[in-house]
Amino acid sequence: MQILNTTRLVLLALFLVTNVTGVIAQDTTDQPSPSPTPQTVATQTPTPAATPEPKVVRFMGNLELDDIFEVNVENLEQWAETNDASKLVPYINGRAIKGTYPEELHLARGRLIYHLEITPENKEVWTDLLGAPDHIRRPVMLSVGLENGSAFDSVHAQGNPVTLTVISPVYGIVALIVIFATLAGLIRLVRKTNIIREPGPPPSPGKYRPYNLGRAQMAFWFFLIYASYIAIWLITDALDTITASLLALMGISAGTALGEALIDTGKDTAKTNQFQDLTAEKLALEQSISEAQTQVDALNAAPVAATDQMTRETLNRQLIDGRTRIGQIDQQLRTLNSQQSPTVSSGFLRDILADASGYSFHRFQIFAWTIVLGVIFVSTVYNNLTMPEFSPTLLGLMGLSAGTYIGFKFPEQK
Repeated sequence: MQILNTTRLVLLALFLVTNVTGVIAQDTTDQPSPSPTPQTVATQTPTPAATPEPKVVRFMGNLELDDIFEVNVENLEQWAETNDASKLVPYINGRAIKGTYPEELHLARGRLIYHLEITPENKEVWTDLLGAPDHIRRPVMLSVGLENGSAFDSVHAQGNPVTLTVISPVYGIVALIVIFATLAGLIRLVRKTNIIREPGPPPSPGKYRPYNLGRAQMAFWFFLIYASYIAIWLITDALDTITASLLALMGISAGTALGEALIDTGKDTAKTNQFQDLTAEKLALEQSISEAQTQVDALNAAPVAATDQMTRETLNRQLIDGRTRIGQIDQQLRTLNSQQSPTVSSGFLRDILADASGYSFHRFQIFAWTIVLGVIFVSTVYNNLTMPEFSPTLLGLMGLSAGTYIGFKFPEQK
């Protein structure tokens, strides 16, 4: 009987356990699923397609200042949907040509047309690209891009450059002909005429007068500025390239030559006046001697008297003094004639560095500074394609050398 009761209790317990477990499982199944987090939703959102990168695929035209060329850019229209294509500028050798925007823009066809010009914004870049030319053309990399950004990819990169024309062949040949013709004509005039020699008649047939330092300096600066002006115009198409310091430099050289000419003219005038005065004095003495000799001859023909003897002695002393003075005048006239006679050239360097007393430091000083400034001038024009701007201190130094030369010119013998 006790066993039966125990069995019933066990069955009741199993029944209760089974019912409770089913209820719990049903409650759990009926609960709603947790909603996905915002992070899960974002992860499931599809990513939009990226805008394709533009790329320069073709170049057409002539890459030269004051000329027009065209580039074709792949994917330009898609890129322009979020960017301003009208602000694209050329990139040459990785340098942005700022301020050079497209003159024509065709987005659908990816065409950009540019007109190359030098502006204040890009002058420094053009100086780097065109300065120190060794050929009339040079290879460069070409692309386009925003001027404050970076260049697009381009097929015309390091391995496939385009040609930048530094000097137009036609204009270059014409300019060279003009420059060399001018140089040849100047050299011929220098050698065969008095264009930079001392003024005056030639000393003898086939001989030439000495070279003049002031005039040689003027010719030097003239040709240097003349050739540089043509070269800068040929490459950059710039016309207003003469600087204020160059005008001052040309004024210093012109003033040196003018002051030298005035001093030499003054010396020549003084010698001419002295020559005329001595000649007039000699003629007066000769006439006086002739009259005194006539009187002496008359006294010698008359009977001798005491008074005649005193007169004869006075006349004889007058004759001796007159003839002595004429001898002195003749010596002075010979000296003046030798100084005024035209001297013969001893060679360019000796003529401009030496006077009648030999080589002079004040001449060498102005010659040396002229050469130094000339080298600086040529280097600046070649590398920077611009006329140099000499400082006031340097111009003052050149003026001081010129003033020293002019000052020593007064006592200098011709």
